[in-house]
Amino acid sequence: MLIPGFATSEGTLRLRGRFDDRLPGHFRESRGLWLSSIGLGTYLGQPTPQYDSLYREAIIKACELGTNVLDTAINYRHMRSERIIGEALKTLVTAGTLRRDEVFVATKGGFFAYEGEVPSDPRAYFEERLIRPGLIEPGEVAAGCHAMSPRYLANQIEVSRRNLRLETIDLYYVHNPETQLHEVAREEFDRRLGKAFEALEAAVAEGKIRMYGLATWNAFRVLPESPDAMSLVRALELARRAGGKDHHFRAVQLPFNLAMTEAFQTRAQSVNGRRASLLEAAETEGLMVFTSATLLQSRLVGNLPEPLAQRFHGLQTDAQRALQFARSAPGATAALVGMSRADHVVENLATAAVPPLTHQEFYAVFEE
Repeated sequence: MLIPGFATSEGTLRLRGRFDDRLPGHFRESRGLWLSSIGLGTYLGQPTPQYDSLYREAIIKACELGTNVLDTAINYRHMRSERIIGEALKTLVTAGTLRRDEVFVATKGGFFAYEGEVPSDPRAYFEERLIRPGLIEPGEVAAGCHAMSPRYLANQIEVSRRNLRLETIDLYYVHNPETQLHEVAREEFDRRLGKAFEALEAAVAEGKIRMYGLATWNAFRVLPESPDAMSLVRALELARRAGGKDHHFRAVQLPFNLAMTEAFQTRAQSVNGRRASLLEAAETEGLMVFTSATLLQSRLVGNLPEPLAQRFHGLQTDAQRALQFARSAPGATAALVGMSRADHVVENLATAAVPPLTHQEFYAVFEE
């Protein structure tokens, strides 16, 4: 049975009230929702029962300590990440520890996903699951692993709803759409993305998702002349064509960390006829921004120069300092960090007990 409901203003405000005195500045209001500035990601880890158990414990601990943003994708750990979020949420909701309207769950579709483990014959697996039922046509596939056709996305939303045990997914991303740009011309790419948005607007109307967005790696960080660059203005134009002025394109995701600062520093977007960073452009358009790769898969842990580390007062570890940097970026809604162990959750969420950097303190980091 699927858990009914979705994140609401009332529910997320209620959750904020349980933590606000202990976690100053941790919750931010965006699109009427109060969301934690640190979200739990589920990309890393082996697709094994051992990691399932670790993630389940970590997710429960994160929600107990004040995280209400959970991020995943259908292909993460061969669907296991979605499923373990579903298990953890069922446990929390059944116990009364968390209500469905207090937590914001995002997932993604686009990349082909195995079910639980890699099959002995991957080609035959996808032929049977995707091609024969007519969910995708061979010409819709990019890089041998990616599609965003309406039929395919509609199917993936259904699979994700079952995996997550949720009637309604709060945010559904088209996952790394720039993958398609490696194989199709820009005009065809826009056509495909527009059709994808039409499918997502239909899913909103059916109550299967609440909003949608684009989760990217390169698209919003690189300069406009790059072959895999995407224009936020253009994406919004396509969303308006698909859903009118009240369309449901509400969020973007991209990497941002101490080593990858393009979302803040690179003026790759356009705002009212002038160049702007992605963070600035998204804030102008009223979009949520979820930053990924906060710890750069732990490569930022233990490597921060001492003068830089001293910029982050009240924090004890490099992981906390990197999180503080990402969640303090002007225009950022939440910084996502992979946490598959409860002790990492405790360490990382201790960051939330220290107020985010002021704008002046944030800008000073770039002086190092």
